[in-house]
Amino acid sequence: MQKISLVFFGTPDIGLKSLEYLYNSDKFEVLGVVTQPDKPSGRGQKLMPSPVKAFALEHNLPIFQPKSIRKEPEIIETLRKLKPDFFVTFAFGQILSQEVLDIPKYETINLHVSLLPKYRGANPIQRAIINGDKETGICTMITELGLDCGAICMREPIEITPNMNCVELFEICASHSPKLLEQTLLGIVDGTLKPEKQCEEGVCFAEKLSKAECKIDWTKSAQELHNLVRGVYKCPGAFFEYDSKIIKVMETEPLNDTSDFPPGEFVNITKLGIDIQTGNGILRLKKIKPEGKGEMNAFDWANGAIKRNK
Repeated sequence: MQKISLVFFGTPDIGLKSLEYLYNSDKFEVLGVVTQPDKPSGRGQKLMPSPVKAFALEHNLPIFQPKSIRKEPEIIETLRKLKPDFFVTFAFGQILSQEVLDIPKYETINLHVSLLPKYRGANPIQRAIINGDKETGICTMITELGLDCGAICMREPIEITPNMNCVELFEICASHSPKLLEQTLLGIVDGTLKPEKQCEEGVCFAEKLSKAECKIDWTKSAQELHNLVRGVYKCPGAFFEYDSKIIKVMETEPLNDTSDFPPGEFVNITKLGIDIQTGNGILRLKKIKPEGKGEMNAFDWANGAIKRNK
């Protein structure tokens, strides 16, 4: 069987396992990668390649880094000359034009980390956890000009457990994605897979997260805040302010207890954590990251910061 040729479009870590799998497979030939331009990172703001570019450099793959691929005819023409069977996109970060979508012999296949049509858009993993969903999934779809609206090729549900955070869910989605992509590409080529048009019922959008959303509002319920902490864990992180410092909350536990304290008040401090009254129930802070410091147990922070200010 002749290898199926493709160009991989992606940028962050979540796409690496898929790229690596396709590259190492004897069924596919990766002709090159398209990824976002290098971005400054760290204290020195040194330009750093994306994880996808780093993989491509290591394996001597052609690399294309358009600022906006729709506006760079030279890159478009080079991709056309490669004559790929497919474009595969996974968290690339740019919208493709119809001119680009028309290049592959078959289709441009996008892997999206939700069960479409739910959570079209930028932050589907985070939104699913923030909203308290017990299930999400991954989909392969035919890329069209609209936002995540193309026909569905294949889907795989993934359970969201009560304490799972977004980083853990990212890793699960990343590890399940390569096989789904493989089955999709093979199914389209041999004609056994028939994409199905998305239904319009249940369409909702996963808007990009704002910093304001990540600030903890203690009038919300303990469960809602627990979901927020899990949903934005490390990216960018839920936080509150104490003594004019930003305190990021890394791990929490919603308790069944309640108190007569107003929302936001410390109810109890033990080695298990800091218990804070919310609008409904008590939220236990177990791990936090104070401004300018590393992650630590909430009790250790409270021993110094809270008692010192009393």
